[in-house]
Amino acid sequence: MKAAAINELKQELGNVSPAKLAELCLRLAKFKKENKELLTYLLFENFDQQAYILNVKQEMDAQFDEVNKTNIYFAKKSFRKILRTTNKYIRFTQSKHAEVELLLHFCTRLKDSSFSLKRNVILNNIYQNQLKKINKTVATLHEDLQYDYLKEIEKLL
Repeated sequence: MKAAAINELKQELGNVSPAKLAELCLRLAKFKKENKELLTYLLFENFDQQAYILNVKQEMDAQFDEVNKTNIYFAKKSFRKILRTTNKYIRFTQSKHAEVELLLHFCTRLKDSSFSLKRNVILNNIYQNQLKKINKTVATLHEDLQYDYLKEIEKLL
């Protein structure tokens, strides 16, 4: 079965009654945890972006505290998992400001971890790629925000 294009879906959803639309959303939320999380964000957390960012940072901190530090292999897997989760939350917000805030927090926590970024190539690559992503996103923001974020990025370098 071939999936319909977004434009076709948008047109068809415009023709659906509100009750049927709510039923479709609930049915969609049942299939994947990520759909349910996105719907939760859109309904309950979308109105207060700062509180949402703070909650995500707290969740990231909890995940960083649980990283297995006995073996570098498991630590790398944990760092990648934290990054995947962070990117999922960034996709939910669709906000450049939230993306920069969360990735800066990730890089800060990764740099402050007990593992040396200079001695471990994979961790260094993860770190450098996120810094590139941050710089690319900061370039699209307002000049005042760029200045503030570039100061924070300099601290990470």
